[in-house]
Amino acid sequence: MTKKLVLDIETIGQDFDSFDESSKEYILKYAENEDEVRAAKEGLGFSPLTGEIVAIGMLNPDTNRGAVYYQSPEIQQEPVEEDGIEYVSDTEAGILRKFWETVKHYDQIITFNGRGFDAPFLILRSAMHEIKPTKELMPNRYNLSHCDLIDLLTFYGAVRRKFSLHMWCKAFGIKSPKEEGVTGYEVPELFKEQQYLTIARYCVGDLYATKELFEYWEKYVKFSPGQ
Repeated sequence: MTKKLVLDIETIGQDFDSFDESSKEYILKYAENEDEVRAAKEGLGFSPLTGEIVAIGMLNPDTNRGAVYYQSPEIQQEPVEEDGIEYVSDTEAGILRKFWETVKHYDQIITFNGRGFDAPFLILRSAMHEIKPTKELMPNRYNLSHCDLIDLLTFYGAVRRKFSLHMWCKAFGIKSPKEEGVTGYEVPELFKEQQYLTIARYCVGDLYATKELFEYWEKYVKFSPGQ
């Protein structure tokens, strides 16, 4: 039986003032007014060169058990388990090491836009901490050892408009994590407020939505000869 793992990460941008002057100039290169400057700074969390990972969520879709490894820089929290999900805090380097130790035991990774975001972010942030991958997260695009639902639902780009996880969930009658009140845009502020476990719990919502979207794809979209 194929061992599957649903994967999702949460990221934030690094403090703009922590960059050297040359880097700051590059980041703001195309910003021509205050709104564009603000947008450039708020977008730092979208690149592993200017952002960092604050939560790595993993869910076994067959058992509904999993874990979220999350950053808690000031004080390491005691592990907590809720509804089959274990919450474990550490530094960014620590959660990355825990992730690579876990993911190597699974055959198939399931993500939403994981090839375009999560996997490269995990690999490159790990490299910055001198941590080597234990599993190939970026195989050939058509190799379903990494099953990216963005690719599958757009038929590898044949449908050009990708849409968000929320939009796909709403289209197929799946509960969206965005209905719970927290969105990804709030993660940086929650991190500043030291609400680390809140971020970790939000990540779990994305895991379950991705799991249900994958199961919907398998049941109603994926073509299987003989069925």
